[in-house]
Amino acid sequence: MNTTPQPDPQDRPARLTVGVVGAGRVGPALAASLQLAGHRPVAASGVSDASRRRAAELLPDVPLVPPAEVLQRAELVLLTVPDDALPGLVTGLAETGAVRPGQLLVHTSGRYGAKVLDPALRAGALPLALHPAMTFTGTPVDVQRLAGCSFGVTAPEELRLAAEALVIEMGGEPEWIAEDRRPLYHAALALGANHLVTLVAQAMELLRTAGVEAPDRMLGPLLGAALDNALRSGDAALTGPVARGDAGTVAAHIEELRAHAPQAVAGYLAMARATADRALAHGLLKPELAEDLLGVLADGTHGTEGEAR
Repeated sequence: MNTTPQPDPQDRPARLTVGVVGAGRVGPALAASLQLAGHRPVAASGVSDASRRRAAELLPDVPLVPPAEVLQRAELVLLTVPDDALPGLVTGLAETGAVRPGQLLVHTSGRYGAKVLDPALRAGALPLALHPAMTFTGTPVDVQRLAGCSFGVTAPEELRLAAEALVIEMGGEPEWIAEDRRPLYHAALALGANHLVTLVAQAMELLRTAGVEAPDRMLGPLLGAALDNALRSGDAALTGPVARGDAGTVAAHIEELRAHAPQAVAGYLAMARATADRALAHGLLKPELAEDLLGVLADGTHGTEGEAR
């Protein structure tokens, strides 16, 4: 065990004043983690009541001010607004003269790289794209979850060390993403995380309809094991009737979903076809069984389209 006394964060050099533009779920958590590293949050902006509550909980005593004033007060500014709002915000801040030369301007959008900050770059700012690959709740637990969290980082080469240092200070692990690969990177995360929530919510609804009183308790161990196996083994972790080629079971699933949860049929068919393709490509699904299975999935598609008409 290392017993060497650790320096107080306030004694470290180059501590920065930090501002947050957009006190949604992400910004206050990142600012709070930077505060733990010795930086000093000095201002935040937030409009909704929820944003104000989050700022008050995670950044107590930090004043809420307009975005331009956040930039006036802070050396490091976190732009944590929705993706679609980011380009207009950056352009507006640059055009109004709010951006100061030498100011670190960090956005947390997964979709965009550093180029979206070009208007601020031309005003002398130092642009960084630091996207935490984590889902946020808007509560203090988010600060803890940043420990070991990967960040998708895009920045000019000369700012590489600064970007890495900030991520590490927040407890994260920097992962460099090329500017032109940011949309693909973000699509991958959305596919894995956002769609997972939809699948789990649908599964719980179906279990309740089937009479299960505690679907979360039933699914927890199963989904935890499935996720662990998938992360360890990839496609080799595929199990279930589609991977086995049990066409009759899949047909029964589709029939039951049509009767009790027609809104889930399209998603089931899409995921089943994708699973069948991957199982077949990796030798898990026998070709002689795949034909009947794919026929069932095709018939299911036609049936769904017929109902829609």
